[in-house]
Amino acid sequence: MNIYLEAFTIFFKIGAFTIGGGYAMVPLIENEIVTKRNWIDKDDFIDLLAIAQSSPGILAVNISIFIGYRLRGIWGSIVTALGTILPSFLIIIAIALFFHNFKDNTVVEHIFKGIRPAVVALIAAPTFSMGKSAHINRYNLWIPIVSALLIWLLGFSPIWIIIAAGIGGFLYGKWKSKQEKENIHS
Repeated sequence: MNIYLEAFTIFFKIGAFTIGGGYAMVPLIENEIVTKRNWIDKDDFIDLLAIAQSSPGILAVNISIFIGYRLRGIWGSIVTALGTILPSFLIIIAIALFFHNFKDNTVVEHIFKGIRPAVVALIAAPTFSMGKSAHINRYNLWIPIVSALLIWLLGFSPIWIIIAAGIGGFLYGKWKSKQEKENIHS
């Protein structure tokens, strides 16, 4: 199968059948791109995901663009972005056309209430997987916990957390490099 068509189909399918936004799509994208097809390795996927989360815009579109670009450059990013965006666009058009027919339907309301816990699970599962891949351990577990608490409880902007984490990582890397040089010369 043509890689452009295959990539479009994968992202279209994920976009069409995932409720809950970009974070709910992450495990599905990882399964298709990393596990099943080995188009991108796990570490690269984690790096692309970090960049996608740090970039302005919709996570699902960002990650699809970065993966498409990694696979086939500009045209790959266009194809994967269209695959991700098109299902939502078509669904929104359909809902807009027929919303007045089912907006007060209790069955539809109950369906969405039932879907919510599954969406939470879809978001939580890749968090633990990414934690393992990012080598989160008992020594650095405090970083995501403090970050989450600063955002959730104190209302810190995620942008400041990302900037602080980037600066902290840079300084830690410099310190670690200096320590290794001192150990070599000792």
